Amino acid sequence: MTEYIIIVALISIAAIGVYNLFGKTVRNQTAAMAAGLAGQDGDAKKAIAASKKAEQDAKADASNARGLSNFADSTGTK
Repeated sequence: MTEYIIIVALISIAAIGVYNLFGKTVRNQTAAMAAGLAGQDGDAKKAIAASKKAEQDAKADASNARGLSNFADSTGTK
């Protein structure tokens, strides 16, 4: 039983990390879908563009090597 609790905890921590990296992308894509369904094409295009920029930023941030000497969270503060 303890193994399952540990596995669930590890999956939860991984999900939090992924959401921190790609959270802006998910929010912008959801906003684009909502704007598109509401018939606001201009707002949907803006949200899609913001989503693509957030995706590029997340990929650039994920490719940086991190260690204890240069660790910083996504806001850039140590």
